[in-house]
Amino acid sequence: MKRNKILSFFLCVMILVGMMPITARADIGPKPSVTVTFEGIEEETYYATLLSERESTGPASAYDGGYASYRAGDEGYDIWKKFVEYEDSDGYYFLQEFWECSDDNEFRWGYYPPTPFKILLYFPEYDSFAVSGIYERYAFDSYYTVDLEGYDIQSVTANAVLTADKSYDFTWELVSLGVRIVLTILAELAIAFLFGLRGKKQLQLLTVINVITQVVLNVLLNIVNYNKGQYAFVFYYILWEILVFAMEAVVYAVVLSKESFGSALKGKVIFYALVANVVSFIVGLWLAQQIPGIF
Repeated sequence: MKRNKILSFFLCVMILVGMMPITARADIGPKPSVTVTFEGIEEETYYATLLSERESTGPASAYDGGYASYRAGDEGYDIWKKFVEYEDSDGYYFLQEFWECSDDNEFRWGYYPPTPFKILLYFPEYDSFAVSGIYERYAFDSYYTVDLEGYDIQSVTANAVLTADKSYDFTWELVSLGVRIVLTILAELAIAFLFGLRGKKQLQLLTVINVITQVVLNVLLNIVNYNKGQYAFVFYYILWEILVFAMEAVVYAVVLSKESFGSALKGKVIFYALVANVVSFIVGLWLAQQIPGIF
């Protein structure tokens, strides 16, 4: 009963901490982004931007006769002017940021992207625009895909209406979640062998505790990364690893040091919990570097 209360307490603490908002105290760390990929279009020169419901976001702002990001004679001035002169039916603003997408068929607004927004394309060869409906950022890093298959760009004489689909790779996130959990559990069990914790009951307890803590930890980290980005992810990763260590140290000290589990000492199992969590933390960071997107 005592062990169940201890376990429940620490699990509740982990979940409550995950619900706490992070207050930004300086303009540092990663910022939200919107990445748009275009499919079904080849050998066309075109430019893209996001239109904003508001006149500014971060350092980007609409042209009002004052500051202009391009001036006559600058490369790209003619394209900038076309976007400035575009009049959106819903009154959305061009914030003087645009990208040529002819080669990569993709652009990323990585510093205070507008939300809500519209995707606007300009085809200089035909002097034509294509605009989407209204969309919003749905994650810290939001991904959209626009399928241009079937759009006859050459015959466009007025605004074509684009449709964008969310393209966040949830399948890969689930796969990476499973990989992280399995690898970290295996790492901690391997360390248990090095500490002489090899009894059947010892390994069963270690496995159960690690499955619980690693599943909760990694699911919460995925939620944080999805909603708040990598900066918050690292902060919570460190915080929760400390909480996991504290929880495991208490449980191991209470259970593994009992006579029925052999001669394991409290100091030994607490030190094991510390080493195992430090190693699993390092393994997690290593995986993030070796396999991009695993977090």
